[in-house]
Amino acid sequence: MPTVTSSQLSANPRSLNVRQRVAKKAALPAFSNAYSLVDALRPSEPAYGFRPHSVHTAARWFLDHFPGRVMYAVKTNPDAQVIHALTQAGIGHFDVASLKEIETVAKHAPKGKIYYMHPVKPAEAIAKAYFDYGVRTFSLDSHVELQKILKATDYAKDLSLFVRLSIPNEHAAMALSGKFGVSMDEAKDLVMETRRVSDRFGICFHVGSQSMASGDYRTAMMLVSDLVEQTGVRLDALDVGGGFPSVYPEMDPPALIDYINAINQSFDDFGFDVDCELFCEPGRALVAEAGSTIVRVDLRKDNMLFINDGIYGSLFDAGFPNFIYPVRALRPDGEFEGTMEAFGFYGPTCDSMDVMKGPFLLPEDIREGDWIEIGQLGAYGTTMRTRFNGFYSEIMAELQDEPMLTMYPDMPRLDINKHVSKRHLRIAKA
Repeated sequence: MPTVTSSQLSANPRSLNVRQRVAKKAALPAFSNAYSLVDALRPSEPAYGFRPHSVHTAARWFLDHFPGRVMYAVKTNPDAQVIHALTQAGIGHFDVASLKEIETVAKHAPKGKIYYMHPVKPAEAIAKAYFDYGVRTFSLDSHVELQKILKATDYAKDLSLFVRLSIPNEHAAMALSGKFGVSMDEAKDLVMETRRVSDRFGICFHVGSQSMASGDYRTAMMLVSDLVEQTGVRLDALDVGGGFPSVYPEMDPPALIDYINAINQSFDDFGFDVDCELFCEPGRALVAEAGSTIVRVDLRKDNMLFINDGIYGSLFDAGFPNFIYPVRALRPDGEFEGTMEAFGFYGPTCDSMDVMKGPFLLPEDIREGDWIEIGQLGAYGTTMRTRFNGFYSEIMAELQDEPMLTMYPDMPRLDINKHVSKRHLRIAKA
């Protein structure tokens, strides 16, 4: 996948006015790129850059290619600017995991439809979601959770209930099959019981975060098809979950269209009813490219750089499970010299686990006082931050350049105010 070169650091004049309008709506200061931000602010704390036009591009791609409802996984990045950019692009469905996320969507996307897809929920949250926020769709993976949902909603007759299956996560960067999902051996009774009390009944699964093989969806859909055949239930909806990948250094997944093709082909091959509606829950694939963290080098020890953000900030995935992010060195008062070398990072906290091994390729003469842009952090970056040791930053801005890496190289940059098609509006209101 292509990276952004030094010649591309300045914003595209043709689309700059569009991006400035988006920045104004998002109420963030706007800079043409991370270099401009550093040159103007010289931040001593981490700064977080957001590209709403990148979110818009990814959302348009999914709306154009996925043959069903596209639900944004809010957990990935619940920031108001993200929700706003998604709704502007036509996303009207939101997968939430908590009452707080429900409140966030209700506030920033009041016309959006909310799906409470966490398989284990407090009874109070279920009741509030149903009675106060109009949520009708819930997921579950146990008989106990099913009874909890029924009781909390006063045995409502208009529920859309999804049974979550545990399926293989063989090719995922992070497996999600251990904590949630009913096993195939135990699923039959739960599926039949849930079908009896559902107005609309569905099955959902998750192939794992950052799936690196499109065939994982085919495997999961084959298991669903077998279960439906064994139980004889009518399936109103099939939610193929998340797992759609982004691109990182040393982690170059297949093209996203391969995943869509696998889902489409599997739907046809495994005999799902034509009126069974497809859902998906992309998160990382929609927002990863949109975010960058700009950090300062506070000390260098050989090829380890002490920076002012780390695993207790926006770089958790760089420590666990050792994601390697694209980086770009920034020195507004001079030029870098020499070749590129591999570096690791230490975060700012007193915890010796606050380390990101990399390798991150940077100029060999990088030193204290330089800054580094770390890309692909729109997913789980600012979301995972803590205030451990008092290290926390509120500096946020819009960046108007292109992402450092992209899964959407052929998507044009169109005016966000003109591209919300009738099809997108119809899906958003459905």
